[in-house]
Amino acid sequence: MQLKLDTAGLHYKKWGGEQHAKRGDWLVDNNGDVYTVDAAVFARTYQPLRSGTYLKSTPIWAEVAPASGSVQTKEGQSQYAAGDYLVSNNEDGSDAYCMNAAQFTAMYELDE
Repeated sequence: MQLKLDTAGLHYKKWGGEQHAKRGDWLVDNNGDVYTVDAAVFARTYQPLRSGTYLKSTPIWAEVAPASGSVQTKEGQSQYAAGDYLVSNNEDGSDAYCMNAAQFTAMYELDE
């Protein structure tokens, strides 16, 4: 669902940090994992399947994190543990986020 509200923004805690969304961003429910996605990123990386259902349709680049750390996302700071995945929407590593290995393997498949 897109945040088409007259709002100064949405602030919430997730991934070990304070997250922020702004008017026009998307509120995503990914099998019970709820988070926000920047409006421009959503428009570029998701395609509609039917009303209210979207599919991430662009490639991502990912690597296993060798140690714990954090990554700055468009929404805020996100913490990760060793073995989690560092994921990027861009080949240069920009527009990054993190996710645990179980979520990553359930959501993505290798493009050989």
